[in-house]
Amino acid sequence: MPLVLALACGVSVANVYFPQALTPLIADGLDVAPSTAAAVATLTQLGYAVGIFLLVPLGDRLPRRPLITTLLVLTAGALLTAGLAPAAGVLAAAGAAVGVVTVVPQLLLPMAAGAVAPDRRGAVIGTLQGGLIGGILLARTFGGVLGEHFGWRAPYLVAAALTALLALVLGRTLPAAAAPARDRYPALLADTVRMLRTEPALRRSALYQATLFGAFSAAWTALALLITGPHYRMDAQAVGVLALIGAASMCCAPAAGRWVDRRGAERVNARCTLATLAAAAVLAIGSVGGVPGLIALGAGLLLLDVAVQCSQVANQARIFGLRPEARSRLNTAYMTCSFLGGSAGSWLGIRGYALLGWPGVCALIALAAALALGVQLAGRRSRPHPKGPAAAPAVASAPAGPPR
Repeated sequence: MPLVLALACGVSVANVYFPQALTPLIADGLDVAPSTAAAVATLTQLGYAVGIFLLVPLGDRLPRRPLITTLLVLTAGALLTAGLAPAAGVLAAAGAAVGVVTVVPQLLLPMAAGAVAPDRRGAVIGTLQGGLIGGILLARTFGGVLGEHFGWRAPYLVAAALTALLALVLGRTLPAAAAPARDRYPALLADTVRMLRTEPALRRSALYQATLFGAFSAAWTALALLITGPHYRMDAQAVGVLALIGAASMCCAPAAGRWVDRRGAERVNARCTLATLAAAAVLAIGSVGGVPGLIALGAGLLLLDVAVQCSQVANQARIFGLRPEARSRLNTAYMTCSFLGGSAGSWLGIRGYALLGWPGVCALIALAAALALGVQLAGRRSRPHPKGPAAAPAVASAPAGPPR
């Protein structure tokens, strides 16, 4: 079942990311500026953040199987509308709607985390996260290659058909289970916001990922502009090829989950932040163009992808151990912050590229990693050291699961 859910996560989340590879094609096809076309990808991510906040808490209130299949059907309809859009405004609105309703992965992750023992939670989250990573990265290959050969509308129409098929499959395979909570919807939303204030581990995890995911989104949103610009003069298909290199990071997520189970989430987060700083330095070499620049872009994107996705595994393993009856709400608070950071990163990446070119984007990535490192160092200073007899059980249990 984890493999089925991992595949479902990948297919679903791809709908948020394949528009990033279509920016030049949409600009040409609808005769709009590249920045206007790039706004479609930004609005889709922003819609995803809104959908996570408004819809994912329902996973604690409603039976998940009918909720998930309904959302998939709505996603297929929004993708179909985007593929048939006659103008940029309609496409942007449909893209935002796609983001709002394609939140199925964020319902599947807490469901899977609650179905396994705590000492296997990191491994199972890593498996689903591997599928999620594959969907995120291969989505750009899917969008770039299909769009280059058949036009920018083709990825939307094919994605609509795949999403409808996924709704049918999950409707038949997901287990029926009662909802863990009976709270009213306004109470679910209020509790989601309240937990950001009352759960320091949740707040820390959200800040970690918002900064790193902002760096990730800035890089990938600006990459299409760099590749098709004067430095390389390549087509959208080249973005898809670079995404294939980054897809190797999907193999690291299950390993990161096992490492979290053994060592704890904090060590994984620290190494991921340092890797993001290193990725910014490597990506900056991409400004030179030519073969050396392409090699640097491939290596830097791979390092950045591994860092961000492994950090995601560590953070979700940490938060899913906080309140078992509220895992969907915990994931809502965490992922809303993460995708708000991603939306901000996409917007800043476009602006940074317009003002300073690719070096400006790389500086933005380094700044985001430095902010994440500052959050980690501040968190270490503010957390009190355990004292007295109560400290012994916490130390003894640390290798079995992530610290809270």
